[in-house]
Amino acid sequence: MKLKRYIGLFTLITVLILPLYAQADGLPSFVDLAKKCGPAVVNINTVKMVEVNNPMEDFFKFHGNGGNNPFEQFFKQFNNRGNGNQHKQKRKTGSLGSGFIISKDGYVVTNNHVVASADKITVKLQNDGHEYPAKIIGRDKETDLALLKIEVKKELPYLEFANSEKAEVGQWVLAIGNPFGLGHTVTKGIISAKGRIIGAGPFDNFIQTDASINPGNSGGPLIDLNGQVVGINTAIIASGQGIGFAIPSNMAKSVIYQLETDHKVSRGWLGVTIQDADEKTAQALGLESKTGALVNSVNPGDPADKGGIKVGDVILKIDGEKIDDTNDLLRTIAALPPGKSVKVKVWRKGHDKNLRVVLGERSGKNVVAEAGKMSPKAAEENLDDLGLVVRRVNRKAEAESLGLEKPEGLLVIEVMQGTPSEDAAIAVGDVIMEANQHKVNSIKDIEKIINTEGKKRGLIMLLLKRQGHNIFRTIELKNK
Repeated sequence: MKLKRYIGLFTLITVLILPLYAQADGLPSFVDLAKKCGPAVVNINTVKMVEVNNPMEDFFKFHGNGGNNPFEQFFKQFNNRGNGNQHKQKRKTGSLGSGFIISKDGYVVTNNHVVASADKITVKLQNDGHEYPAKIIGRDKETDLALLKIEVKKELPYLEFANSEKAEVGQWVLAIGNPFGLGHTVTKGIISAKGRIIGAGPFDNFIQTDASINPGNSGGPLIDLNGQVVGINTAIIASGQGIGFAIPSNMAKSVIYQLETDHKVSRGWLGVTIQDADEKTAQALGLESKTGALVNSVNPGDPADKGGIKVGDVILKIDGEKIDDTNDLLRTIAALPPGKSVKVKVWRKGHDKNLRVVLGERSGKNVVAEAGKMSPKAAEENLDDLGLVVRRVNRKAEAESLGLEKPEGLLVIEVMQGTPSEDAAIAVGDVIMEANQHKVNSIKDIEKIINTEGKKRGLIMLLLKRQGHNIFRTIELKNK
C-alpha cells in the first residue's frame, strides 16, 4: 500500500509541478503562438489534367497474344478516326501542400514544387474554411519558391519574416502545415543547424530542424518565438527521423520581392569556374587559412574577364562581404542584381588585389559554367519530347567536375517551363546517364529509346548523376 501511495504522489508531482517548473525554467508554451500564427497558414490544393488510355484498351493489350493481338488493330483503327485521340481519356490528379499569407490583400508564399505545372490551384483558409482560386504571380525553380495571389474582399491575417541571419542553433521553432493531407497540424522543435547543403540546388543554404516536417508540410512556415517566419519548410530526408530543411527567410524575402514586382528572378553572373581551396592549396598559395573560391577558368568576354579576374585568383570578398567557399560565392553573386558594379577582393600571387566587376545576368544557358561545367566545343541540342536542352560531356576535366569517372552522358543545360522534365524535377547540371536502363551518350541514343519503349509505355525512366550521386527520375511523356 505504501508503494502505491508513493507512486501516486510521484505521478501527482509529475503532472502538476513539473510543467510549472519547466515554464519557470524558460521552456515556452506554444499555445498562444499557434493561435496567433495558425490563421495565416493555408492549405494548397492543386489539380492537373492528364491523358490516359482507355482502360479497356490497356486491358486487351495486356491480355493479348504478343504481336498477334486482334484487339490492338481494332484500337489502332478506332484511334485513326476523327481527331486521333478518341480513345484517350482525361483524368484529374491532385496534390496537397501548405503555404502562408504574407499580406492582408492575399499574397501567399509556398514551394515551387507544390504548384509547378498545376492546371488549377485552390487556397483554403484555416480560420473560416473558405476556398479561393489562386493565381501564380511568379515561380523560382532554383530556390523552390512560388508566390500566389488570391482575391478577397476582406483583410487577411498574415505573417512577417524574421531575420534568419540572427537565428541561432538550439532556438525553439514551430512548424505549421498540412502533413499527409490531414489538415492543420502544429509541431515543435529546435533549429538543429544552419547553412546545410543537401544538393537540392545551386543556392543550398538550408536551416535544419527537428520539428516534424512530413509530406504536405512543403511551403509551410517555420516560426520563431516572436511569431515571425524564420524559414519555409521545403525538404525532408525520407530515411531519417527528425531531419527537415527550410529555406532561410532572408533568401526567401529577396526572391519573393522580385516575383511580386517582376514576376521572375534576375540574378548576378560572374562567368568563372571555381573550386574550394583546401588546406594544402591555401598553403601553396600563401593564404593563412582555407577560404574563398579559387578561379579555375574565366569565360572570355564575361563580366569577370572584363573586370580583370584571372585564373588562379582566390576570390576573398564581394563588396566587403567575406567569401568562405564556392557555395558562398554562388549565393552572394546570385543575390545581387545584374548590372551592379561590385568590388571584388582577390588573392593573387601572395598579395591582395581589388577589382571592379559589372555583373551580368545568370541564365539557363550560362548557369552550368558557374560550376565549371561548360564545354565550349560541345554542341547544344534540343530534346523536345522531354523539354530539355542537352549536350554531350566530352572533356575529362568537365567529367570530373560533374562527379563522373570519365566523359559520358548528356548534360542538362536548360529545362523548359511547363514540360515533363520540369514536372519530374530535372535540374540544370544533371547528367543523363541512362534511359530505361540503356546507356545514352548522344541525342540519337535517347530519342531512339523515347520513340520505342518510351512512347509505348507513356513513360521513360532516367538515371541521372547529380553532384556525384545517382538519382532516378520517371517522366510522363505527353501525347502530341
